[in-house]
Amino acid sequence: MADPLRYAVLLEPDEDTVRVIVPAFPEIHTFGTDRADALRMAEDAIRLSLEYRRERALEIPEPDADGARLEIVSVAA
Repeated sequence: MADPLRYAVLLEPDEDTVRVIVPAFPEIHTFGTDRADALRMAEDAIRLSLEYRRERALEIPEPDADGARLEIVSVAA
């Protein structure tokens, strides 16, 4: 079995949900009720996008999680 593809996922609080952003897959727009649900939704959305892309011989994004980092930038108010 091949090694799993690892993609960076950004979780962003949004009122009563957690929004999911997947930089490698700009077409993915999903959310969850909490962090765990958002991660499950992200996994499902990525899997479906990969399936769609493979069926249509579209480009598969390179895994980007190994080099991913979240940096915080402060600016004067």
